[in-house]
Amino acid sequence: MDTDILISGGGIAGLTAAAAFGTAGYRVICVDPATPAEADQRSTAFLQPAIGVLDAAGLWDDLRPHAAPLQVMQIVDSGRSGAAPRTTARFDAVDISDHPFGWNIPNQTLRQVMAARVADLPTVTHITGTATDRLMTRQSEAKVTLTDGTRIRARLVIAADGRDSPMRPAAGIGTRTTRFGQRALVFTVTHPIPHDNISTEVHRSGGPFTLVPLPDRGGQPCSAVVWMEAGPTAERLRALPQAEFEAAITDRSAGLLGALTLASPIGSFPIIAQMADRMGAERLVLMAEAAHVLPPIGAQGLNTSLADLAALLDLADPATLGDAAMIEAYHRRRHADAKARMMGVGLLNRASMTGLPPLQDLRATLLAQMHGIAPLRRSLMRMGLGVR
Repeated sequence: MDTDILISGGGIAGLTAAAAFGTAGYRVICVDPATPAEADQRSTAFLQPAIGVLDAAGLWDDLRPHAAPLQVMQIVDSGRSGAAPRTTARFDAVDISDHPFGWNIPNQTLRQVMAARVADLPTVTHITGTATDRLMTRQSEAKVTLTDGTRIRARLVIAADGRDSPMRPAAGIGTRTTRFGQRALVFTVTHPIPHDNISTEVHRSGGPFTLVPLPDRGGQPCSAVVWMEAGPTAERLRALPQAEFEAAITDRSAGLLGALTLASPIGSFPIIAQMADRMGAERLVLMAEAAHVLPPIGAQGLNTSLADLAALLDLADPATLGDAAMIEAYHRRRHADAKARMMGVGLLNRASMTGLPPLQDLRATLLAQMHGIAPLRRSLMRMGLGVR
C-alpha cells in the first residue's frame, strides 16, 4: 500500500493533521489504535492561532457550534482550604483582540466531527483498531508495518502517536523526561453560577485546579475540570464517594461557581514534561505529544501541537515532501519554541505546587504585579497565545 503521508496516531492532533493534509490534496493514511466506541471525557481548548489550522482543514465551521468561547483567563490564588481568594488576576482578551482567547470543545465531539471530515475526504484512509509497529527508512521513502501485518510505503511519516510513541524509538530519537510526582484528575461538572466564558485556574498547593467553560448541559452551566495534585493525594480523592468528592472539588474551587456537581466519570493521568531530542529523522517527523509533553496549564499542550502542524503545512511541497531539507527545516522551526514553552509551563507548575506559606505569599505578590502593570499584562497575554 502506497501513500504520500502516513500518520501514526488518530487522536485530536493526528486527525487534524489527516484532515489538513487531505484537504491540501495529499494522499494520507491515518493509523488509529483506538476504536470509534472509545470515549474521552476530556475537553480541548483551542487558542486563537489554532483556529486558522482548523479552518484550513475544513473543520472549524462544524466545530464552532459546539465550542464555548474563552473570553477571560482568570488566575486565583487561594492560600489554604476554606479561605477566601487572596489574589485574583483577570486577563480579558478584549485588551489585545476582537476575538476570545480561544474556544473549548469536548473531545468526544472533536473526534466525531474530525472522523466525519476525514471520511468525506477522498484522498484520506482512516484505519482504526490497529497501530504502527515497525519502521524502516531510506533516502527516498519510509516503510511502516502495522500491528496487523499490513505494510505501507510513504514519502513522509508523521508520528502523532503520543508520549509513548512507537515510531519515535523506531527512528532512533531519544527523549528527556521530567516527572513532577503529580496526577491530573479530569472530569466535567455542572454548577449553579454561570461561568460567563471565564476560564479559571485556582492555585493553592499540589498544582492548579482549572475550570474551563463548556456549553450548557441539561440547561445548567457546565465546565471541564483539570485538577493537578500529588499522585497519592489524587488517587485518594478519586476513590472518594461522590458526595465527598463533590464537597472536595467545591472547596478546592474556592466556591467561585457555587456547589459543583460531578457530571462525568473521573479520568486520571500522570503529569510529566518530556522533550524529544530532535523533531525528526529520515523520512519522519514528530508532532504533538510524540515530540513534546507539557503539563496541562494555560492550554499550551495541544496548541503547541497545532503550531507543529502549521509549520509542517507551510513546509510541505509535493516535489520535496519528506526530504532531508524539509525535516531539518521543521526541526529548526519547532524544537526551540516547543522546548521554551515546556520549560515555562514547568516553572509555572512548580510555583503552583508549593504549600509553603512564604512561597505562597511570594506567588500571590508576583501574580498581582504581573496583572497590575498593563503593558506587562498585555505582553503576557500575547505570549500565552503564541503571537507577538
